[in-house]
Amino acid sequence: MSVALSTNRSSEGIPATGMNDFSSEQKQYLQGFFAALNAKGVSFGDMAAAPVGEAAPPGPNSDELTREERIKHDLHPFDAMDQLTIDARWNAKPETDFVFRHKWNGLFWLNPVKDGYMCRLRIPGGVVKSFQLRELASIARELTTGYIQITTRNNFQIRLIEPKDCPEVLRRIQACGLHSRGAGADNLRNFTMNPCAGYDPYELIDVRPFVNELATIVISSKEFYDLPRKFNIAYDGGGLVGSVEDTNDIGATAVRIGVNEEGIKPGVWFRICLGGVTGHQTFASDWGVLVKPEELNRVILAIVRVFIRDGDRTNRKKARLKYLVEGRGLEGFLDDVEALGGFKLLRVKEDSKALLAREFSQQGHTHVGVYPQKQAGLNYIGVAVAVGQLTARQLERMADVADSYGTGEVRLTVWQNFIVPNVSDAFVASACKALQRAGFDTVESPLKSGFVACTGNRYCKFAATDTKGHAIAMMSYMDKRVKLDKPVNIHFTGCAHSCAQHFMGDIGLLGTKVKSESGEGYHITVGGGFGENRKIGRQVFTGVPFESLGGTLEAMLKGYLAKREGEESFQEFCNRRTVGELQEVWSQ
Repeated sequence: MSVALSTNRSSEGIPATGMNDFSSEQKQYLQGFFAALNAKGVSFGDMAAAPVGEAAPPGPNSDELTREERIKHDLHPFDAMDQLTIDARWNAKPETDFVFRHKWNGLFWLNPVKDGYMCRLRIPGGVVKSFQLRELASIARELTTGYIQITTRNNFQIRLIEPKDCPEVLRRIQACGLHSRGAGADNLRNFTMNPCAGYDPYELIDVRPFVNELATIVISSKEFYDLPRKFNIAYDGGGLVGSVEDTNDIGATAVRIGVNEEGIKPGVWFRICLGGVTGHQTFASDWGVLVKPEELNRVILAIVRVFIRDGDRTNRKKARLKYLVEGRGLEGFLDDVEALGGFKLLRVKEDSKALLAREFSQQGHTHVGVYPQKQAGLNYIGVAVAVGQLTARQLERMADVADSYGTGEVRLTVWQNFIVPNVSDAFVASACKALQRAGFDTVESPLKSGFVACTGNRYCKFAATDTKGHAIAMMSYMDKRVKLDKPVNIHFTGCAHSCAQHFMGDIGLLGTKVKSESGEGYHITVGGGFGENRKIGRQVFTGVPFESLGGTLEAMLKGYLAKREGEESFQEFCNRRTVGELQEVWSQ
């Protein structure tokens, strides 16, 4: 049988294009090769050069690009792995440009604070298995300090890895089914979701399939590893424990649409909010559209692609999605996304947004305690971890409890805690005792369950204060002196990057240098919130030395308890008073 791929061929059966590029010996070989194929009736057409597409829109000149953009364009960070292995042979610190590039593999050089790396993993949705926990514990014990941290993006970080051990750490992480690709720098960061997705009896839709699908698409395409800046995405399917989605660049929130006069098909849809960066004192803004679940990730990817194409690569301080959306307006940005994605989105009229209200109000501190699942006879146990800091042994105990009393699965939360799902009614008490013996709390505390802290200056060069150490000290100090009956969140962050999102805390603490014995202190904001209670906190005190922090926080919380009206929350108490009035109450 003759297989003719083209009728346009040279007399010798050799593709004519590029023939002059071969030597005489190569031509002779190819002539014989193609002659044999021709004898069998197989022929190849001339290979024409690919047509030239439309010119790309003009971008910034190379000299206008930021230093980080030039580093990326000189050598894609994923192509820097060989340099990492070379440095490992000599246990050598990385050169300056490679410090930035290695973040694409989740490796952060800690100098000048420490000579070593931090490895941030990538755990979509915070879902991790018991065998993975055990291997991470072994890595932490054998190759690092023996500690591991839960982050505010339902993720893990391992700190103080010597250069010589980096390739082995990455190999072992990958061998247990995890990875760290794109965990830092200008990438789509770890995807977050409701930690009880699939189990929560109040959820509208299980968002795990969306998280897993997007994670698979992203890791399979280099396209998504060259963003103008970091990019956060969160999914919220409803339920008791939220995902704080409105603090992300993209937040997808499930809503149920009932029978209506707007012509909208009843059922579960998603709202989209854009541009959340609480460190820049901004929550994400509702986009005014509804998206069908089956179209959700297609829309999200189109948003990301517009950001990749049009985001500011000349100014790192203005490179987040927030600034692109503000520059074009929500409607203008919507037009750009529709044009690139090739679809039309369902707009929701301003006077119809009552249709989009949540049908269930998420509650505070429901990430700690025992709660029934939608599956009859099963429960999930929310476990408090003091500011997310774990030992290798505690990680192994987590795995033991998940295997012995659950189904070998653990969920990480954005509150730096974890959840053990699928615990039968008969085993709840035993599981809680095992967790408590490991040094964890399984009973919700209105005070201790709400502490969140970034890494701090023990390992981060940007932090002005020892946030984790100070948070643990304040947790102990306050627990002995103040008894609350309503949950309060207290966020410790060491610098203006606000990794612990202090502006959304009931009490937010921003580290600063002060004149005191420790030299460390905090600016204090109050009244922040998220979700239905979203609000950026207001600063009430400046530069409070750590030595005075316990007394200040004690006075604030006791003043709230003494002066509140009825059952109002701490946030409500703060937000019905001016800053001056609050200062007066707390100085009495």
